[in-house]
Amino acid sequence: MNRFFLPVFGVLLMASSTVLAAPAADVTRAPSCHQCSMDRDKFGHSRMVIEYGDGSTIATCSLHCTAVELAVTIDRVPVKVSVADYNSKALLDAEEAVWVVGGSKKGVMSAIAKWAFADRSAAEKFVQANGGSIAPFDEAIKSAYEEMYQDTKMIREFRSLGATLKQGAQATPIGE
Repeated sequence: MNRFFLPVFGVLLMASSTVLAAPAADVTRAPSCHQCSMDRDKFGHSRMVIEYGDGSTIATCSLHCTAVELAVTIDRVPVKVSVADYNSKALLDAEEAVWVVGGSKKGVMSAIAKWAFADRSAAEKFVQANGGSIAPFDEAIKSAYEEMYQDTKMIREFRSLGATLKQGAQATPIGE
């Protein structure tokens, strides 16, 4: 009898690991960020989805790109904004999430990181290990808007440097 269950268990274990590694449904539907084209599976821990009143959705890689989207679509009414939990990558309501702003972890599309957590204890544990401060969604997105110019400038400089290096030329920092 054990000879039968061992192979079955092995097959089930392999199948479940394949399922766990599969991208989330929203990533399958929108694999790249609407604003910057970054891989949303790679940045699954910071990805977001905006649902508008007309039923359409926009998928982004980060709070920065979500703020850009909301700024340029001022006449569209968002009815729900979802964000990935930093640890589980499961989507949750951005307004109900516990946000951490700042800290030592490098942000996505932003010099000042902004991460979302499903519960306060996970956010507090993250702050203990990495710094930052706990904030509601309104403060996190306000921070994204306030930093948008500097973050956009940083992204452009980074991409310009990358393009220059791909061409094999010596890079000169912008502004020198």
